[in-house]
Parts: sequence; structure tokens; C-alpha cells
Amino acid sequence: MNKLTITTAAALGALAAVCAWGGWEFAGKWGYNGYGNGEFGYHLNAVEVAPKGIVYTAELSRIQYFTLKGRFLGKWGSSGSGKGQFKYAYDVGIAPNGNVYTVEWHGHRVQCFSPTGDFLYLWGSEGSGDGQFKHPQSIAVARNGNVYVGDSGNRRVQYFTSSGSFLGKWGSFGNGNGQFGDTRGITINREGVVYVLDQRFDRVQFFTLTGSFLGKWGSHGSGNGQFTAPHGIGVGPDGWVFVTDVGENRVQYFTRAGSFLGKFGKKGSGNGEFDFPYDVGIAPTGTRLYVADTYNYRVQYFNRNEPTVSPASVGRVKALFK
Repeated sequence: MNKLTITTAAALGALAAVCAWGGWEFAGKWGYNGYGNGEFGYHLNAVEVAPKGIVYTAELSRIQYFTLKGRFLGKWGSSGSGKGQFKYAYDVGIAPNGNVYTVEWHGHRVQCFSPTGDFLYLWGSEGSGDGQFKHPQSIAVARNGNVYVGDSGNRRVQYFTSSGSFLGKWGSFGNGNGQFGDTRGITINREGVVYVLDQRFDRVQFFTLTGSFLGKWGSHGSGNGQFTAPHGIGVGPDGWVFVTDVGENRVQYFTRAGSFLGKFGKKGSGNGEFDFPYDVGIAPTGTRLYVADTYNYRVQYFNRNEPTVSPASVGRVKALFK
């Protein structure tokens, strides 16, 4: 082996050590099968973390909220079609000001609440017109306050002002760029990139805030970067994208453009194991991850392990390439 080969191998090894991605380790959990405070017997569909560090969960007919370590703080909702009631609450989106938006699978509408559950306003009805929905399953709020809804039955995304005035839409049925089999999950990063999870075609597509196609990744399978019935999606402050892969009982995470970074989880009821992980939420710091572990009737949370990288090690890598 010549000197150049040795130097290059050493450089690549050092670079791999410097650039190694931190993993995720189990840090805690809460919840049981039941209908009391902090229990999840109504089918845990979603988990989301507010900017001030409050964790919200959505079940069929109620919203509960907790501290970052799972201490119960409050709840609201009941079964019905009135204000503050729910007909299958499927997802939660949190606005920059802390307001909580919900979307209802059978209610075909969006409701908005204060951070503690005071009703503010609602919009939507069943149909295919602008501002109407057919079994919507996902909702997210951009930094400018606009609200994005994955209108699953209509195979499209619609977006609105914070109070529900229709602004625009994109999508149709199909597997081409900008088309959807369904819109099972939606999330928006700090730069205004909209990620839409399509369970039917086992992929993620991403767009501008007005729906211009930017890229995609994913296919059906159990390999890295493949999915088997993906269900939930979230994005951290550093741009990492997290996807819950229900069929494989795992969480995968990616760069903002879809390059595979890592994964964790397997089928089971132990710590760090899942039984139908429906959704994922990320704390504002980006160092803690929450998973709605639906058929284990609990929320689990994980802390990020950062690789140890010193300035000296970075300097050595740079020197090797001079």
C-alpha cells in the first residue's frame, strides 16, 4: 500500500469518525390502556411538541397535554360534532404562538384552540371544493402561521390562513411527482419546505410552501430508506426528517433532502420497542424525540446521543487532505 493510499484511508477513517451521526436512546415513557388522565384507550393517533415544550396527543375524541417528561397537565374534548368535540381527531398541528389545530377524519374539518383548549374557530365540511375535506389525516402549521392540511380522500394538500381562509392547493391521484395515493402525514421545516408522507406509495415528497415539487424519496420494502406503511412524519430544528414505519415498527430519519441517516426500534412492548408507531414529535431543541406507540398505549421518548468531536480531530482531518 503506497503512502497516498495510507493517507487517504486514514483521512477517510478520521472523517467518518467526525461525521458520525448521533443515535437515539430510550429515555422514558408514559401511558397505559385506559381512559383516565395520561392513559390512551381511545386510540392514540398523534403526538406533537409545542414551541414552549408542551407535548400534545390526539385520540379519537380528546386532546391531552403533558410536560416533556409526561406529567399530565390537562385535556379537552368529547365525542360529537359540536365546537370542541371530535369525530375521530387524527392529527395535531401547533402554531408558532402555541395555538393547537386539530383535523378530524370523520368530522371533515379543522378546529383551532388556545394552548389550554379554549375553542377559537373551525372550518371545513365534507366535499371536494376549496376548503372542503374528505377524511383529512394530517395538519401542520408554517412559521408564517398558515395552516396546511393533508386532505387524504381528495389526494391533495390545501393551505389556509391561521383563521381558515382558503389560500391554495395542489395534488391529484397518482404516483407521479406532486401526486398522491393518500396524504397520511405532513410537516414543515424552518425554511418553509413542506414534507408530505404518502402511505399508499411508501414515499415522502417535498415541496415549496405553494406546492412546487422539490424532490422525493422512498419505496416499498424493509431496507434503509424504504417503508412498509409509513404513518407519521416530523422534522427537527436541524432539518432532520423522521418517519414512523408502522409495518416495520421502527423510526427512520433522514437529511432534509432524504439521505438515510439511521433507524431504531423493533416489534415488541419493551423499552424502545413499538407496536404500530403512529406518529413522531420533536422537542424544540431537536435533542428529544417522542413516538406515539399506539397499540402499546403509551408515548415513548428518546434522547439524541451526540458523537464526540473535538476541534483538534477536525483539524487533523483537514491536515490529512492538505
